[in-house]
Amino acid sequence: MDLATALAWTVERHPDRRAVGGPRPMTYRQWDAHTNRLARALLELGVGPGDRVAMSLAGGEPLASLHLAAQKVGATSVPLSTRLSAAELTYCVGDADPALFVTDESTASIAADLEGDVLRRDLGELPIGDQPDGALGQLPAEDDISVMLYTSGTTGRPKGVPRSHRAEHTAAVAHLVQTQLRQGEVVLGVMPMFHTMGLRTLLASVVCGGTWVPQAKFDAAESVQLIRDEGVSALYLVPTIYWSLLREPGFGEVTGLDRLAYAGAAMTPALAEQLVGTLHPRALVNHYGSTEIYTFTIGPDGARKPGCAGRAGIFSRVRLVEPEVGASPEALVGTGEQGQVIVSMASPEAFGGYWKRPDADTKAIRDGWYYTGDLATADEEGDLWVSGRVDDMINSGGENVYPDEIEAALVRCPAVADVCVVGMPHERWGSAITAFVVPADGHSPDAVLRELEQYIPGSSGLASLKRPKRVVIVTSIPRSAVGKTLRRTLNAGDFEPLAELELGGSRG
Repeated sequence: MDLATALAWTVERHPDRRAVGGPRPMTYRQWDAHTNRLARALLELGVGPGDRVAMSLAGGEPLASLHLAAQKVGATSVPLSTRLSAAELTYCVGDADPALFVTDESTASIAADLEGDVLRRDLGELPIGDQPDGALGQLPAEDDISVMLYTSGTTGRPKGVPRSHRAEHTAAVAHLVQTQLRQGEVVLGVMPMFHTMGLRTLLASVVCGGTWVPQAKFDAAESVQLIRDEGVSALYLVPTIYWSLLREPGFGEVTGLDRLAYAGAAMTPALAEQLVGTLHPRALVNHYGSTEIYTFTIGPDGARKPGCAGRAGIFSRVRLVEPEVGASPEALVGTGEQGQVIVSMASPEAFGGYWKRPDADTKAIRDGWYYTGDLATADEEGDLWVSGRVDDMINSGGENVYPDEIEAALVRCPAVADVCVVGMPHERWGSAITAFVVPADGHSPDAVLRELEQYIPGSSGLASLKRPKRVVIVTSIPRSAVGKTLRRTLNAGDFEPLAELELGGSRG
């Protein structure tokens, strides 16, 4: 099914149900009319079926409505991160080659420096006022491209990921089933829509006739207020946002919030335990996937097996193969053995290949399988435990170790609020396991170092080869807009140490 039809059918079922919450609510009938007028405004500006509409907008309802309007035109929506530099924005817009580039007051200044010739309009300049309501006519085909998202570019220039209407609709249905959402669910739309999680929250809400409560930018106090005032019943967030919400007054007092899901990064057992103990949810689901293929696996029981990635999703097929470059899809590893995660491209949630990047296709897609670059092991129950990225591996003294297990152990220390582990160049070890630590409230940098000096060889449970050789206290861990840890920033030396300790050495 295409997304324009999915919205139209929901409007028929629930015309007067609240579709958009927040300070400017709309029913489904009103949202349909608004997006019809927006779609006609796009047509008036020369956007047609198959064209791309790039968007650099703050988020919230305006971006969601413009995305849905593009679906009605049969155009491809290209939502871009508002964190892009002028050079990165120039690259992405040039790569996408859009028929129209839409900005708002939050992005207009950086877009003014955009190089190249592209039709640009501010959101307020779109000719909406006199546009009539009513259906637009011919609908897009299932195979037409609905959206193109750009990956974060952690290993080079961002890559465009075109996704069809079929892939987007199937992913929305999978999201509903796998995160155990109900008809009419009220969800918080705070994840950015230039990321698959933000789009999935929006589209799943449309498919189930739910209420999507927009929040253009995360603010913990505002989120708690929206959850309480709007009766939000389900959340789909990255672990760092849950961490912030747990520390916000009033979050533990909300009622009716009983469906929790997370993605984008691993959730430590300690954080999962805090969520369960605070909210007592009916579901705590780990969704493991990517922009390219929305679902890899689903861990449906985050209370019993915190941090577990679970098994293949309802539209997915997953294997663990030898963690070697060029490994065959048939080179399976055994239970308990570490392998790289590959996912079948036959999934209806999958993309069809990168935008104008045959080199990236060759690297990531082989013999009908998508090579994720992630490492995992399968336990005796057949569930996956993701152990990091191939690129994150630290070779210290000839031994390969991965950061996730070390981070999960260190964050349990009461003096630690946040932690990131990377391998830093070292004359003796080649690459020294280095822990960047954010102090918990009320702990000075020196106090944290003293506590970790005792905790790491004692209560952490880490084998000697996995213990950090160096601890650096910092004010924050660098993360992307969707909460992914930017290890490369720390690897490049881009940090300001508050204090540091060479284990077995001295404080600095």
